[in-house]
Amino acid sequence: MLSRAWTIAAKDLRLVLAGGQGLSQAALLGLLLIFVFSLATPVGQIMPAQGAAAVFWLSSAFGLVLIFNTLYGLEESGGARIGLLLAPVPVHAVWLGKAVAGLALLLMIQIVFGPAVVVFLGQDVLGSPLPVFATVLAVDWGLAVLGSLLGALSQGQAGRESLLSVALFPLLVPVLLAGIRIGAGLFAPAADSETSGWLGLVLGFDAMFTAAAVVLFPFVFTGEE
Repeated sequence: MLSRAWTIAAKDLRLVLAGGQGLSQAALLGLLLIFVFSLATPVGQIMPAQGAAAVFWLSSAFGLVLIFNTLYGLEESGGARIGLLLAPVPVHAVWLGKAVAGLALLLMIQIVFGPAVVVFLGQDVLGSPLPVFATVLAVDWGLAVLGSLLGALSQGQAGRESLLSVALFPLLVPVLLAGIRIGAGLFAPAADSETSGWLGLVLGFDAMFTAAAVVLFPFVFTGEE
C-alpha cells in the first residue's frame, strides 16, 4: 500500500506544482493574513510571540483548505474519481497519498510564512529551531490527516470549500492551540517552558485521527456525487 500511496502523492504533486494554482492561492492568502495582522499592531510595538505563532498557524489552516480542495479537485473532472476507485489499489492508499501530498504542499507554503512572520510581525528567532521544526511536522501531520479525510467528504458537494472549512476548523482547535503554545517558544523561549504536555496532545491527536481516517475513509471516498 505504501508504494501505491507514494505513487498517488507523486502524481498529485506533479499536477499541482505544474499548474501552481492551488499552491499559489494558499501562499498568497496566508501572506495577506500575515500582512493584515501586521497592520493591526500599533506603530513602535511588537506583536507578542504567542500572537505571532497564532497568525502563522491561522494562515496555515486557511492554506490547508485550499490545498486539499485542489488535491481532491484533480479527480473531479472527466470521471477521474471513478477511475481511481476502480484502480487496483487499496482505497486507503488514496487517503495516505493525498495526506502525504498535502503535507508536502503545506510545508512549502510554511517556508514562506515563517520569514513573513519574522519580517512583518517583528519577531526574533530566539529559541532552538530543531524542536520547533519537529513540532511543526507533528502538527502538520494532524492537519494533513484531517484535511485528507474531510477533503474527500466535501467533494461533489456544492460549496465544497465552505463545507470543508465548517467541518475542519472545529476539529483542528486542539492541535492548533498546541502548535501556538509550542511555536511561541521559538520567538520567546520563556513564553511557555512546559511544552511536553502540549507535545503529548499533538501526538495523541495525530494517533487518534490517523486511526479514525483509516477506519472512515472507505465510507467517505465513494463514486457518489
